[in-house]
Amino acid sequence: MLNNSFLNISSYKFVSLPDCHQLRELLLQRAQTLSLKGTVLLAEEGINLFLAGAADDVHAWVDALREDKRFADLAPKESWSLAAPFKKLIVKVKREIIRMNHPAIRPDALPRAPALPAATLARWLAQGHDDDGRKVVTLDTRNAFEIDYGSFEGSIDWRIDKFSEFPAAVQAHREELLGKTVVSFCTGGIRCEKAAIYLQQQGLDGPVYQLEGGILKYFEEAGGAHYQGSCFVFDQREALDAGLAPATCISRPASESHRAKANL
Repeated sequence: MLNNSFLNISSYKFVSLPDCHQLRELLLQRAQTLSLKGTVLLAEEGINLFLAGAADDVHAWVDALREDKRFADLAPKESWSLAAPFKKLIVKVKREIIRMNHPAIRPDALPRAPALPAATLARWLAQGHDDDGRKVVTLDTRNAFEIDYGSFEGSIDWRIDKFSEFPAAVQAHREELLGKTVVSFCTGGIRCEKAAIYLQQQGLDGPVYQLEGGILKYFEEAGGAHYQGSCFVFDQREALDAGLAPATCISRPASESHRAKANL
């Protein structure tokens, strides 16, 4: 722990939540009682959360959430900041916790694509191929303005403006993925989990993985190896460096309109 005041957590889980409206009221009340700030998104497909507050209060909220067996294995990523990264608390129910506009892609009801640990990806990128000798490509599933802050060296960037454009981008660029091992990645794992399932359904002739825990987990476990720049995050810190500290040099600050349409 650094000598900072605020604990920041992020996490998600695709799990069937038919009671998401009732769950919203419970989670909102708990967060308000503990003076937490941030965003919790709920949908029938799962939960996506970004919260900050005093460490004991954040941990108390997570511990209470884990009492629900559907969230017993939730393992939020943690980082620290001197200032509160969120201005208010939002707990809402949406159609999707990450909007793809592709109803057939339901990770809570479909087999998950294989998750690739950070150490394995770092090793593959260093050697230039996977363990079977196949060329590895990293596919950035984030929005274009996020990628402008930083990404893996040589990653595929289709310049999408929102995640709901991803399926069309796959159809337009499918040929460039053939014959390769594809590793999809995003900030924390949620987008690349949906993306990897969609890619698996496209009949590619090579394996498809999702980077376990996204860029932030990679920073935690592998540092900045093979990554250039910082990672945009959806709070007032704006971007984190490979040490999970607020980045001091940001190449392209995001506008408020970009933040609003990024879909988390």
